[in-house]
Amino acid sequence: MALTPSKINTFTFLKLPSAWWCGVRLKYIDEKKAITTVKHKWMNQNPFKSMFWAVQGMAAELSTGALVMNEIQKCGKKVSMLVANNKATFTKKATGRINFTCEDGELIADAIKKTVETGEGQTCWMKSVGVNQDGVEVSTFHFEWTVKVKG
Repeated sequence: MALTPSKINTFTFLKLPSAWWCGVRLKYIDEKKAITTVKHKWMNQNPFKSMFWAVQGMAAELSTGALVMNEIQKCGKKVSMLVANNKATFTKKATGRINFTCEDGELIADAIKKTVETGEGQTCWMKSVGVNQDGVEVSTFHFEWTVKVKG
């Protein structure tokens, strides 16, 4: 059974409460793409009247991590997942509603397939781009996910 935004958002509430309280939500997921959303508000702002970079990072990471979790569930094996590295670029103040989109589902599907076949850990860089309501890019995050079959 595929993961849904409702299931991931419940998971976020239970296992990632800081992201949930800051307003991070999964809006859409399929095999290739995931979209998260977060709105700038008092709870998640920085002193410069924009969204704190770490809140953007949580939303960006969830857009990649939801794809990883979805592929792990589909493969039917126990696979560990961990972020090994990340990079970020900020190009505009993040105000209003920001949507983060990751379209790297095929990349992580290949990495998980390979770790299941070989038993060796794999790494995969995934990109998430954050845009505001006007469609203007505010930040881009890259996460290096490591996956490995357990046991």
